[in-house]
Amino acid sequence: MSVELPAFAPGTRVRVSHQISNAHDESWVNAVEGEVLRYRQAKTGSWFAHSKDDRLWLDRLELRLDTLEVVTLNLDQLTLIEAI
Repeated sequence: MSVELPAFAPGTRVRVSHQISNAHDESWVNAVEGEVLRYRQAKTGSWFAHSKDDRLWLDRLELRLDTLEVVTLNLDQLTLIEAI
């Protein structure tokens, strides 16, 4: 599933929030801030019929955090990306 993602150029500082629902009708929100390194669609090892190369593709955003860690975030329809 492709997420509507504004075109953030590498170097843009963003806050990425993601909502996770659990079985008890509750939801958790997690947020991370950092500098955009790149956005890409990458295939997984999972097989998925009728997709490009017969693989499941995910939207991924790579960020450099303030701690200099580099993280890769898998994006979905519950992901909110804000320029800060």
